[in-house]
Amino acid sequence: MIFRRAALQEFANVAGAVFVALLAIMITTVLIRLLGQAAVGRVASEAVLALLGLSALNYLPILLSLTMFVAILLTMSRVYRDSEMIIWFSSGVPLTAWVRPVLVFALPLVALIALLVMFLTPWAVSKSTDYQQAVAEREELSQIRAGTFHESRGSDRVFFVESIAEDALTVQNLFVSSVQHGRLGVMVSRGGYQETLPNGDRFAVMLNGRRYEGVPGTPEYRVMDFERYAIRIETKEAKKATGTPKGAPLPDLLANPTRANLAQLLWRISIPVSALTLALLAIPLSFVNPRAGRATNLVLAILIFLIYSNLINVAQAWVQQGKLGFAAALAATHLVMVVVLLALFYRRIAANTSLRLRR
Repeated sequence: MIFRRAALQEFANVAGAVFVALLAIMITTVLIRLLGQAAVGRVASEAVLALLGLSALNYLPILLSLTMFVAILLTMSRVYRDSEMIIWFSSGVPLTAWVRPVLVFALPLVALIALLVMFLTPWAVSKSTDYQQAVAEREELSQIRAGTFHESRGSDRVFFVESIAEDALTVQNLFVSSVQHGRLGVMVSRGGYQETLPNGDRFAVMLNGRRYEGVPGTPEYRVMDFERYAIRIETKEAKKATGTPKGAPLPDLLANPTRANLAQLLWRISIPVSALTLALLAIPLSFVNPRAGRATNLVLAILIFLIYSNLINVAQAWVQQGKLGFAAALAATHLVMVVVLLALFYRRIAANTSLRLRR
């Protein structure tokens, strides 16, 4: 029918604009966070773009779900606002007739969301964890930035260098403060470099410097000059980052149904199911009285979206804590919203029927 083709075309146009806006906001927010982490050495600068892409892939299912919901809501709200819906109702087109074009528009996106949350998003989370692990295993000297103080991962040493050579290992005017066995040691030197022994141990070597050592709060201090002073860089045995259910492949979750894995599986199933339910909820929620305020339905729609999202999160937490079974949590979460959906449809259809009878 004509209205179906028109509806699908407008759904697609509005969805494109909404998705671009949401994606731009998400990318800007994540990029600012990553650049801040890169500035303090928590993230390798060369990994910022890769982590940005992985983060975008991680958030994409939520963005698509919200885009679909908002696009349908805005499109049908405009139809009500411009009184086009009255014409369709007068032509014998009921409100339920909009279910088909909404499903035609929504089902491909729901399938894409399901593909993302089941397979691609876990892969993105796993790769992001690998990047973070690679940064954590980098040598302490390689994370130092010239002109800034840097605290070691063990919080027992503070480094400061005035300048760093092009090889990123040789430094000039080095300051190191460390605490060992309750004694504070402060070392300064004109230069230093990193040295790796054949057995794999790494040392920060300071040249032509001075060491001050003592107990804070007491006058007992020693001053020593040295030509070469080696500080062992604590090295932890390289190990693979511990996997989390969020980054686990779907077969692993099914093969090992622990509480944490079942909670993650619940979330992955709930995202595409909620996306479809929200798309249908947008139909009755889109009603706008042209003579009344235009923001009432939008406020109600946002409230329902937030409540639905929180229900999913609460159900996931309860499954992980063992307070609720997997099947019960999955059914209860979405049945609540299905009841709300049916109630809103009934209320809207009853209102339209009453209006026609009065006329």
